[in-house]
Amino acid sequence: MTIRAVAWDVDGTLVDSEPLHHYALLAACAKWGVDISDIPHDAFRGVHMHDVWRALAPRMPATAREGDWVEANDDYYVKHRKRLVPMPRVIETVTALAKAGIAQICVSNASRMIVDANIDALGLGDVIEFSLSIDDVVHGKPDPEPYAAGCARLGLPPHEVAAIEDSAPGRLSARAAGLLVIAYDHLNEQVTDADLVIRDLSRLPALLKAAPLASIRPELARTGGA
Repeated sequence: MTIRAVAWDVDGTLVDSEPLHHYALLAACAKWGVDISDIPHDAFRGVHMHDVWRALAPRMPATAREGDWVEANDDYYVKHRKRLVPMPRVIETVTALAKAGIAQICVSNASRMIVDANIDALGLGDVIEFSLSIDDVVHGKPDPEPYAAGCARLGLPPHEVAAIEDSAPGRLSARAAGLLVIAYDHLNEQVTDADLVIRDLSRLPALLKAAPLASIRPELARTGGA
């Protein structure tokens, strides 16, 4: 069984976006005179934007509408995207995978504007074959639809695709869709809901080449006919 493609989560996996996401939330809420500076900067890591709104809506005035609030958030983020920096060793890892003939896509719970801003900020537009945003699916992570849709568009069975995820909702989505789940545990959270855990992304190309996948998840091997 061979991994032929990598499906990258974006925020917190490819790009160190949490600080800018937090500032965008602060700015969007401040537009309606609401201060959310008491909320931890990583409180909504991996959370669907509609769920973020539901969590914050009780603090917002009756005049605030979700669509306007999301637009304000996204506008701030896109305007300041040049502040973004890649996660450690991302560029060299993506480049190495491309040279090895591994297809690469992005699967995100963020809006199309945010996903495109992230890819643009990292300069990966020529390497990533395509991306899926929350605007491209009916159900976002942790539902399996985003990763299932990615595999279908690649034309590959899920057991030939590895998902790289830093959040629990993303890992749930990828596992439910049948992908090999690799946790990027850069926060040393002692992740237990993944097939493999890495803290250094530069190890990924060698890991995919050498990992005894059949022993990691026997059901994947059976699905692949091994």
